[in-house]
Amino acid sequence: MSTLNYRHLYYFWVVAKEGGIARAAERLDMAIQTISAQVRALEQSLGHQLLKSAGRGVTVTEAGQAVLARAEEIFRLGELIPEEAAAAASGQAPRLAVGLSDGLSKLAAHRLLRPVLDTPSLRLVCHEGEVAELLADLALHRLDLVLACQAPAHNASLRLGSERLLVSRVDWYGPTSMVHKAQVDRFPASLAELPLLLPTAHAALRGRIDRWFDARQIKPCVVGEFEDSALLSLFAAQGMGVFPVTALGAEDLAAMRGLRLLGCSEGLHEEIHAVHSRRGLHHALVQRILAAAREP
Repeated sequence: MSTLNYRHLYYFWVVAKEGGIARAAERLDMAIQTISAQVRALEQSLGHQLLKSAGRGVTVTEAGQAVLARAEEIFRLGELIPEEAAAAASGQAPRLAVGLSDGLSKLAAHRLLRPVLDTPSLRLVCHEGEVAELLADLALHRLDLVLACQAPAHNASLRLGSERLLVSRVDWYGPTSMVHKAQVDRFPASLAELPLLLPTAHAALRGRIDRWFDARQIKPCVVGEFEDSALLSLFAAQGMGVFPVTALGAEDLAAMRGLRLLGCSEGLHEEIHAVHSRRGLHHALVQRILAAAREP
């Protein structure tokens, strides 16, 4: 198997981007014949035509589209090498940019990110927002990873991958002044007797909660709705009401005094999906997060 000539690939990439050999030759300050010969050499080595004439310029064939997509990744990553080499030489702190979708359990997200939080000199940047906006930033390499409460819709133009990191049971907690033994014994029916704090409709979990209530003929008394799960738990700890939290995220509730477990939901779960670009998948910290989540 012959080794790919990356110089030939680069010339093809410039021609495809410029839309013509003459314009590529002008950009590269090279002879048209030289550029043309290099592209033909690449086509011969791959065994497929990559470009065809189109008016005064050229267009990319189907085989060329596949090669162009890979070339885009290769040379986009290549542009980062000087910056990354300089950062490594200077001892610059490792950086991880994570997007958190609206409505995602922040306590559960913290648990998923915990495997990298002890990284020396880590610079962690977290952004919260709508999934579509976060995925656009991920495709543009402004983010290294997105954690979302549901799998993203397929979008071939974004070229992103995803995997489900966890499915976690949902538990219900409330202030100790509000949660008594009799209510624990009557759970989940006791949820109809207590003020509830729930995630907003932005969260995929909210739809699951509503369907779970309907299936059990529970009519909830909702006194508060929050997009931020950490804020929701804070208001609950201050005595406002009972709230749902994933079993994984519940491990972080120990830091909040005055909360008591009301009950564990059977048949109600939250999902968290990791969405990444091909470049992000090679980020050492992203790899560590995914590996830890896959462990049984």
